[in-house]
Amino acid sequence: MCGLRTVLWGVCTALVAASTIADEAVSAGRPADMRIGDCVIFREGGLGRIIRTPVYWLKGTLAGISREQRVAGLCPEIGKPVSAYSRADHLRVAQSLPCVASAPEVGEVTVLRVQVSVVDWETPWAEQHGTAGWLYRGQFLDQPLRKGALIDMQASWLERCRED
Repeated sequence: MCGLRTVLWGVCTALVAASTIADEAVSAGRPADMRIGDCVIFREGGLGRIIRTPVYWLKGTLAGISREQRVAGLCPEIGKPVSAYSRADHLRVAQSLPCVASAPEVGEVTVLRVQVSVVDWETPWAEQHGTAGWLYRGQFLDQPLRKGALIDMQASWLERCRED
């Protein structure tokens, strides 16, 4: 059973990593770098070595920054590969983060949360365009995307917008 939890922890970690392809990640380890008004982007996709999957994204500006104490509970056991996750599965995983693989690791952690004011986005609209991940059909998880809408998320899921 412990081996299954270790695998599940690896799947949860891979899901977060795959959802945030970052050149310069904004993370809880660098809170001094974050300022209200900064341009940030959440990216999903771009997997593959030779043929890459499309990259979908949500771009916005930081409207709020806060630290929260959260209990890192056990990661959910979904029981299928990430590629087969439904929208509800993705939401369940996202809501459980941060999470741990085994009970002895459960404990309080500090999480840097941000409120992102939505500026623009590109999401898949059909499974042929990409798998139903955190961005799908004009939504981020279960929240419809519209300009100016505020979305609360972990700072570690974001990267800074590139200076062009």
